[in-house]
Amino acid sequence: MIGEEAGKKLIKKAMEERERAKKGLERRDDFETLSWVPVKRIYTPEDVRELNYDKDVGRPGEYPYTRGIYPNMFRGRIWTIRMFSGLGGPEDTNRRWKELMAHGETGLSTAFDFPTINGIDSDDPLALGEVGRCGVSVCTFEDMESLFSGIRPDEITVNFTINTPAEYILASYFALAKKRGIPISKVGGTTQNDSLKDFYSQKHYRYSPEAHLYLNTDLIRYCTKNAPLWNTISISGYHIREAGSTALQELAWTISDGVEFVRYLTEKWKMDVDSFAPRLSFFWNAHDNFFEEVAKFRAARKIWAEIMRDWFGAKNPKSLMCRFHVQTGGCTLTYQYPETNIARVAIQGMAAVLGGCQSLHTDSYDEAICTPTDKAADIATLTQRILAYEIGATDTVDPLGGSYYVEWLTKEMTEGAMREIEKIEKMGGATKAILDGYFWREIAKSASEYQGKIEKNDVIKVGVNDIKPESMEYSFEPLRIPLDLEEKRRKWLKRYRENRDGNKIDTILDTLRKTAEEMQDNKFDEPQPMFEHIYEAVNARATMGEVMYALQDVFGRFREPPIF
Repeated sequence: MIGEEAGKKLIKKAMEERERAKKGLERRDDFETLSWVPVKRIYTPEDVRELNYDKDVGRPGEYPYTRGIYPNMFRGRIWTIRMFSGLGGPEDTNRRWKELMAHGETGLSTAFDFPTINGIDSDDPLALGEVGRCGVSVCTFEDMESLFSGIRPDEITVNFTINTPAEYILASYFALAKKRGIPISKVGGTTQNDSLKDFYSQKHYRYSPEAHLYLNTDLIRYCTKNAPLWNTISISGYHIREAGSTALQELAWTISDGVEFVRYLTEKWKMDVDSFAPRLSFFWNAHDNFFEEVAKFRAARKIWAEIMRDWFGAKNPKSLMCRFHVQTGGCTLTYQYPETNIARVAIQGMAAVLGGCQSLHTDSYDEAICTPTDKAADIATLTQRILAYEIGATDTVDPLGGSYYVEWLTKEMTEGAMREIEKIEKMGGATKAILDGYFWREIAKSASEYQGKIEKNDVIKVGVNDIKPESMEYSFEPLRIPLDLEEKRRKWLKRYRENRDGNKIDTILDTLRKTAEEMQDNKFDEPQPMFEHIYEAVNARATMGEVMYALQDVFGRFREPPIF
């Protein structure tokens, strides 16, 4: 609730705006998007007169795919409802998944805890206080078995939001499929597997950018040959935006990372671009500015199609398609009036739908406070069903196409992003830009500018700088992870390690180190297969931490250079 005096001020402000409007004046001197692109009062055919419909926009399902990658889009089938979820131990997340599927989820997405994301086991000293807190704890093959108890890998697709230990996690999943008699050629899903963005956003890198680029592309190599239904990478802009970038930077930097992966695969692994490109995918953020987000998604498809065709000579139409998952903006959620996040999420989800996503996660209203409660997660899932079936948004393809404003803004996003991509190319590509500190510096500037605009009331956030509550209260019981989970995991891992062939594991880990040494010696210019050795380690019951530390013995631990 707000106080009486605050209410009077709001009424006074509304009356002042009314009087200004009577005089033909506007609420603000300047209007702009969250990428600080100036927005005019009205857009007309004059603003898009340079657009060539066939060349710049086109029909859905046709190059350059601005309007969508399929001719009938959601008239054929709706996007995959894929809720990012994970908490506690594998059994806890298995229960949550089944609850979400009962409420309309059609694809799984795994949120891992901090130790798992960093590739360390639950009993590692660095894991203290973090096990199962912000995601599920997984560090052995048996954990993977428990996670998918009663769920068949060939009957539902799953996303593993994992980067540093992506090969271990995927090898465990493939080993699970094999144990259940399911060929991995029939298993579908996605590994995020994009460590480049971690260096300037999520910060969950472990080795050097060059080492991670090698490991990420090694997974792509293996799946291209053995798992044709697997999306080998989800080139991620989401975390870049959460770290403080603008929408335009998110768009440009993510595609620059994608270019770096494609270049390494074609030049170092000597792979034909059309052999692997159809299984590349992207991951975008849906932030607050509705029309800017729609324009960003449309621009992403056009830019990627042009780059893949013109820069890399891709000929397969599927190689040109920017297929993507969207998650609504976690950083936009407020602790104040948490229930208002339901409205934010619905609007951001609508932007993803009208922007032509292939799968979507909608945040839970309580995520600014805790790991989502069951009720909040159910509401978030059902929100997607409303978007899909109740409001007519899926009845026609690209319903905002042809809007003077949307087409103009798509053009602005496309041209601005291409200027930034070309700038990064002149630096030598995304890896060089990381090592030079470019992304760190620019993201700090953007984050600071955005926060400054909130503090000056130039950007309005309800509850934060508009109608601020008198007290920080909420009417629900936050979800809490049991404090004894860590101790249970430690004891379980101790027993687990006592019932394995330690000598066999040591031999396999030595093979990992030797392969890593070869890579280090040739400066990652002549990549050698690694996934097969990690798969062997999984089958021998090596833990994730043991595998990752074996690689760290050779690659070392990357420390980012001081920038400021």
